[in-house]
Amino acid sequence: MDYRTWVATALRQLIHSESPKRDAEILLEHVTGKGRTFLLAFGETLLDDVQLQRLSELLTRRINGEPVAYLTGEREFWSLPLAVSPVTLIPRPDTECLVEQASQCMAQFSAPTVLDLGTGTGAIALALASEHPDCTVTGVDVQPDAVTLAQRNTATLQLSNVQFVHGNWFEPVAPTRFSVIVSNPPYIDAEDTHLREGDVRFEPLSALLAAEGGLADLRWIIQQAPQHLKNTGWLLLEHGWQQGEPVRQLLQQRGFDQVATCRDYGGNERVTLGQWLWR
Repeated sequence: MDYRTWVATALRQLIHSESPKRDAEILLEHVTGKGRTFLLAFGETLLDDVQLQRLSELLTRRINGEPVAYLTGEREFWSLPLAVSPVTLIPRPDTECLVEQASQCMAQFSAPTVLDLGTGTGAIALALASEHPDCTVTGVDVQPDAVTLAQRNTATLQLSNVQFVHGNWFEPVAPTRFSVIVSNPPYIDAEDTHLREGDVRFEPLSALLAAEGGLADLRWIIQQAPQHLKNTGWLLLEHGWQQGEPVRQLLQQRGFDQVATCRDYGGNERVTLGQWLWR
């Protein structure tokens, strides 16, 4: 079977995928080691038995709903190739909105220091470190395997201005104060029906679920953040598309200034930020 025929066969089976053609192409690229341009230009190239067996295994797993990123072990974020695994969430395009807003806040400081809480793959921290060579970024995660994965990504990208440490939220960095604190914490309610759909069925629940209707971790970070922010420092939080208003209220009640919410690429409220002024 050649490349072109395999993709056509896979398309007929990936009927529940939102992007069946791209899924098939990514799996083919992963197994053959060839880029998309090569696959399109040389679609008549034959697959050997080992490749066909591996593709069959991966296709079955994808048909059962397993995320492509877990199948290939990689996902691009902010144009950076990142290793991923089931111990962390898969970085999503909407989170790049958090990077964009944090980058603007960092520009207000000379040699800014940044803290990324619940760093997972390190996607946010690594994106900011790559964008601002003059900054210093610290990523924290409670899962040791996540820290190991983020450190692996750091080594691959050869970034020297970022470090990752194991611990629960602010504990490993106290009493350090930062110019900017960012976080994409768990914010999904346990009763949310979307947990039974798509990629999230395979992602770690500990990185998804939060009590109090999804607001518990957001609330805790907001309460504790001022103790770890420099004067005029910023806190930026990713949250659910319906959580903009309660997160704004929490920031305002805590005493943050310049509170605002930014929308993601789909037009949904996704990132809320506030500035802390020492009083």
